[in-house]
Amino acid sequence: MSQQEATITDLSKTGCFVLTGGKVEPKELVRLEIEAPEGEPFVLWAEVVEAAFEIGFAVRFTSMTDDDELRLGRFIVASLEKP
Repeated sequence: MSQQEATITDLSKTGCFVLTGGKVEPKELVRLEIEAPEGEPFVLWAEVVEAAFEIGFAVRFTSMTDDDELRLGRFIVASLEKP
């Protein structure tokens, strides 16, 4: 088990792409801690659905509290509204 910093792109309510050089395998479960500009970070479990060697990997969120789902939705909407 390893821990690395990464950049999240293509964030949606169901998953995201993680830019990192770390190695993962499809179907692997990963724990993501996504920093939020306001409030506590999002701590989400996700399943790797596709890995791109030396670039990163795509995940689908597998477990999320109702509060996290609402916060994530608000965060995404606020991000889209920024110029």
